[in-house]
Amino acid sequence: MMHEFGVRVGPVGFRIGSAWRSPVRALSRLYRDYPPLDGVPDLTVRLEPTRPWRRWLRPSVAIAGDYWLPDALPLPLAHGLLTAEMGMNLQVALGWRRHLLLHASAVERDGRVLLMTGASGSGKSTLSVMLAEAGWRFLADEFAFVGLDDGRVHPFPRPASLKNESIAAVGADGPVLEGTPKGRIGYRRPPASALARMGEAAPPALLLFPRFGYPQALAPVPPSETFVRLTQASTNYVALGEAGFIALTRLVASVPAVAVDYPDGSSGLRLVERLWSEA
Repeated sequence: MMHEFGVRVGPVGFRIGSAWRSPVRALSRLYRDYPPLDGVPDLTVRLEPTRPWRRWLRPSVAIAGDYWLPDALPLPLAHGLLTAEMGMNLQVALGWRRHLLLHASAVERDGRVLLMTGASGSGKSTLSVMLAEAGWRFLADEFAFVGLDDGRVHPFPRPASLKNESIAAVGADGPVLEGTPKGRIGYRRPPASALARMGEAAPPALLLFPRFGYPQALAPVPPSETFVRLTQASTNYVALGEAGFIALTRLVASVPAVAVDYPDGSSGLRLVERLWSEA
């Protein structure tokens, strides 16, 4: 790779190599406040042309690295930053084994963690950014790292990826990409305080399954259903084997879960604050 960028986010050290300069330059700007990679990376991403001539002629960026999917579609060079971010997600999802991974957002207050998980478009990223603005500590947007031994949530505060209407709702202070496969995508950097405390884990206290755009409603989720939902939300539960089962059953047994429907961001914030005060 002609161009490289290294960064540490929480427990993970990344090295991203690229055949083009522009994705590395965009990463350097987006992650400018993060600690640089020091030593050997935990995970490696490579951004490569699909064919040698596609480096110059209609540049087409494919994801490679320690782990890769053979049928992953390449993106145009204009979306090189998105490709790099997707590559980082892919390496974590397929290769990380030191924690139980949940596709979830996480914030912390009063030494306890609120987890939010749901399908794309459920509003978990938007809510996590809004809560961070309201004084909560931002821990994660894409992946929550749950300790295998202690059950604590370990911060992984990468920039939040906001889609379409969410950008207008909370604002993006990073680049905004138009015409991606997921529509309009904008990045929101975590507060400096979140980066300064990347090494501080905390126990989970509440798990929410949010759904944006529905009439306001709350419903407790029983442990059996919570367990099934979280196995579907985890990218490494099966690979972890017994350790993953123990970590997930501990989480389900100790943390109440609630399904939350809400019509807009302000309603979602009020519901979260109410549930948190009752937890």
